[in-house]
Amino acid sequence: MKTFTTSALGVVLLASNVAAFPAAALDALSASFAKEGANTKRATSVVAPQGTGYLPLVPPPFDAAAQYVSNKGQYAFVAPGPGDARGMCPGLNAMANQFVSWRSITMRLTILIQCSNYLPHNGVATISQFISATNKVFGMAFDLGGFLAFFGAIVDGDGAGWSIDGGPHVGIGGSHNDYDSDSSPFMSDLNQYGSNKELVISQFKTFYDMQPDAATANYNLDVLTAFSGKRYTESINKNPYFFYGPFPGILVSQAAFTFKYRFMANKSAEYPEGILNKDVLKSFSSVSGPDNNLTWTPGHERIPDNWYKRNDADQYSIPYFFADVVRIGQTQPERLVIGCNHGAVNTFNAIDPATISNGAYTAGQVAASPLCFATEFALAELIGTTGLSAAQLAPLTSSLQNVTKSMNCQSIGSVNMSALTACPGFSFYGGPTGPIAPGAIQS
Repeated sequence: MKTFTTSALGVVLLASNVAAFPAAALDALSASFAKEGANTKRATSVVAPQGTGYLPLVPPPFDAAAQYVSNKGQYAFVAPGPGDARGMCPGLNAMANQFVSWRSITMRLTILIQCSNYLPHNGVATISQFISATNKVFGMAFDLGGFLAFFGAIVDGDGAGWSIDGGPHVGIGGSHNDYDSDSSPFMSDLNQYGSNKELVISQFKTFYDMQPDAATANYNLDVLTAFSGKRYTESINKNPYFFYGPFPGILVSQAAFTFKYRFMANKSAEYPEGILNKDVLKSFSSVSGPDNNLTWTPGHERIPDNWYKRNDADQYSIPYFFADVVRIGQTQPERLVIGCNHGAVNTFNAIDPATISNGAYTAGQVAASPLCFATEFALAELIGTTGLSAAQLAPLTSSLQNVTKSMNCQSIGSVNMSALTACPGFSFYGGPTGPIAPGAIQS
């Protein structure tokens, strides 16, 4: 069982200030999203750079001075060394790599002095460091950055922070089935490859080849959504223990796809919402080489040269993310369906949300409010997931409830885990390594 210090719990109490967001903001975004969806059905002659039917309707103007993200000087790339944590999140890896150090020798002592960088070079950061860095570098809004940082620190950290890699039940690397999920864009399924932190070059190449012309390539949300459907199907076809749960599947898995465009796309005056081209994708993915010989170098993700983040007037928030998830569900409805393979490939069965939520959510309600279902389910299962008491979890549950109350979510009083325990993959909570399922097919 994890134990938190009083100071760590004090830090967590700040969650209510960063996790909450006004219902009016969600209503406004949802209304715009619905309007844009209706317009899309009538067809338009011009597709927005972000993709068809995705927000915003009108992006804010480009501000080069405010949106430039430096990779020079104190933020120059330095490869990770022995003991530096690097995991499956390319954005976090890149921020930890933008770092400068120098050595001075005095009285035969070598002193490593670490200067200002986006995240600590060792890959272990506090809640406040994660929130600040993701906002500064990528334009992630404080509500979303706070939600993700607090959840990670409480569930897979020490209450005050966590590692971007980690071990069993510790850090992102050890968060399989509570935070990390199968069917990642590029990273390996835990029980298909025995690891959840290896970039599978065939998965990357499949996506990379979806935009064959380097001059016009833009890996936007249309491309990513289509690819997410391919990856979901591929996991069913190749991973006998494929498991797709409420929070890691419906929410975190979608974030792995939407974040690529929303945070990696390079903004400009011509394309203020951004273009994600081949070079930028490779830089953030630590992939190099010509198209016919792509190579992955673990942990060497970097912020590209001449790269510009989101405008502060267009920060990516929880309501924004919610609108993206709903849009994904419209075009890839299977991505909102929880379920699992049963020990063999192509044995996927959907799990009725009404069964595991004791009637609180039907499949139709999940399709309409996936964020509500996933977050409320996480709230209801936290004690079982973390091994912590209700009193220890109170700061986190309070912050999460601020999110769900703002959306008027239907609460889940208790969860019925029996349907999930029938899934072989559900039991493999942990990572970054695990058993390879008998019958797994590797590319």
